[in-house]
Amino acid sequence: MPTNPEPSRTSNWQDRRRGVRLNSHVRLAVEWEDANGQTVREEGFTRVVNPAGCLALLPHDLPLDLRVRLTNLSLPASQPVPGTIVWKGRETPDGHEIGFEFSQSQIDFWGLHL
Repeated sequence: MPTNPEPSRTSNWQDRRRGVRLNSHVRLAVEWEDANGQTVREEGFTRVVNPAGCLALLPHDLPLDLRVRLTNLSLPASQPVPGTIVWKGRETPDGHEIGFEFSQSQIDFWGLHL
């Protein structure tokens, strides 16, 4: 009889989360380059934040894997940080659910203790 049973090969999504998640409404700007190289900017707000990224609501749907720059509009000195769209949810009355991942963990980006 084995003393260390083999761990389950199935894990739920919560096991794969990185860092602490916090429900938080933060004003957010998202910028990216369109097909003509022009900068496009859209503003929305977050529902969930963590040092690795956020779940945000934006007025328009955006494609997966789009490289963006995110700016926290709730902090006056916030600088844009690079990120990528890694998840898309549903359209709600408040906007399109979009998951962003920072290129590098951003401990101080949200101005919160995470």
